[in-house]
Amino acid sequence: MGRMQASEAHQVGENSSKRAKFVGLAERRTVNAIKAIRVIGKLGNRSVYEYGEADVNKIVRTLIKEAEALKVRMLTKEGKNTIEFVL
Repeated sequence: MGRMQASEAHQVGENSSKRAKFVGLAERRTVNAIKAIRVIGKLGNRSVYEYGEADVNKIVRTLIKEAEALKVRMLTKEGKNTIEFVL
């Protein structure tokens, strides 16, 4: 009973491979998303750019909305996969 059958061993190996692939991609993509958000933050230099509170609020609302959609897609396999943003 302590020995795994070949099909069970293959499934365990496949699952750990899928996990490793997920972890690698998730880490890289999350780091890239954080970097992209920080680049948007550089628009906060008022000596170079002109913008209002409404612009900032719209950017932040859109990012929050997209983060919420991400959660829905990952937990329920539902949700749209489009990006729409205009100031």
